[in-house]
Amino acid sequence: MDNFPIFIDLKEKSVLVVGAGDIALRKLILLVKAGKKITIIAKNICPEMKELVTQYSLVFHRREFRDTDILNQDLVIAATNDQEINAKISKIAQAQKVLVNVVDQPELCTFTMGSIVERDSLVIAISSAGKAPVLVRLLREKIETLIPSYYAFAVNYAGEVRKDIKKRFKSLKKRRLFWEAFFENDSVLKKIQLLKRPSSASLKNIISLLSKRRVGEVYLVGAGPGERDLLTLRALHLMQKCDVCIYDNLVSKEILELVRRDADKIYAGKKRDQHTIEQHKINELLIQYAKEGKSVLRLKGGDPFIFGRGGEEIESLLKNNISFQVVPGITAANGISAYSGIPLTHRDYAQSCLFLTGHLKEGVLKFDWPKLITEQQTLVVYMGLLSLPEFILQLVKHGMAKSTPIAVIESGTLKKQKVITGELRNIVKKIHLAEIKSPALIIIGEVVKLRTKLKWFS
Repeated sequence: MDNFPIFIDLKEKSVLVVGAGDIALRKLILLVKAGKKITIIAKNICPEMKELVTQYSLVFHRREFRDTDILNQDLVIAATNDQEINAKISKIAQAQKVLVNVVDQPELCTFTMGSIVERDSLVIAISSAGKAPVLVRLLREKIETLIPSYYAFAVNYAGEVRKDIKKRFKSLKKRRLFWEAFFENDSVLKKIQLLKRPSSASLKNIISLLSKRRVGEVYLVGAGPGERDLLTLRALHLMQKCDVCIYDNLVSKEILELVRRDADKIYAGKKRDQHTIEQHKINELLIQYAKEGKSVLRLKGGDPFIFGRGGEEIESLLKNNISFQVVPGITAANGISAYSGIPLTHRDYAQSCLFLTGHLKEGVLKFDWPKLITEQQTLVVYMGLLSLPEFILQLVKHGMAKSTPIAVIESGTLKKQKVITGELRNIVKKIHLAEIKSPALIIIGEVVKLRTKLKWFS
């Protein structure tokens, strides 16, 4: 270990920042969250830093650095664009045994500031002793996705009631078990966010809730169109804390790998007319596992409320008083159209867009066909590969031109994405020659013409 990690309470400490440009600003934004006795010295100051000076009543001297400025300081940040001045500040500070940080010059520092993940009082700092700053930044980005924002409320609440918990639970083991249950219970953490301040009544309620037999919860989560980087942060958080994962066919392997390693995984995919588990059985599984006190992840491709039967599953959960939460995902239509370079709306081509399902019910497509055939409108068809010939037949029969542009996208947003474009008159032959398979999305309308100019992903 090249550096010993340490956190300093700056509330009553005097801090000097020399410099007032963008680099100094980045440091000051963090410093004002921890301390208020800050002095800034610089010949010029950027507008953003000037705002911070006013907002936090900081001391600012518009002049050059003087040797005596370090007197009575506890900590110094040198962030000027003059290396000689930075070196001078470091030398004087070290002679006076004052902690000093020279930005981007670790050899002149007696302390370094790691890359920080912050949730109010919860702070995680990462450092490579200046050897690999890019790696540190990448690690910080990964950790940011793992730490939910509501942990800030949880940490502050825990600090407020810590003494009370110590009085109520004399045993160290019982206190540890309480805090483990506290930080792992989503229902409790959600309640805390709504509290203006801790009270005896709220604490008693939380203790009562945690002392009961664990109550399960269901997470209806949209996994997006396929590419793992398109997951929401909330989705990723719940994927990594579930006990059971019930997932669909449209959830890619790359996304499934992000689910908690030791969670039970149940495949409930549907391929055309092959239903691995019927919908009513899926509903029963959600209820069964939740009643066992487990956190159940219902992971769906796209968004749970767009052809994902999320509404049906919620109705079932409500009937059985099962707690749940819904996490929307990037819809297949939005994600795949973007990755194929086909905007769903455009001022010159389409002012409206309809989402349709091409799933044959009892072997028949049932639509009000004339309403689908409107100028400057885009049609997006989910699950329509099998029924595409019948779909085209009905559109043409009710007045749509055979020359209307159409695109069929297989495995959209993934590296293996295939995009076949054509017209209603020839698209079936084209996708047959290209051996297009499900999952595939269909886009019909003049916007398809834009792909030749706007395609960017291949």
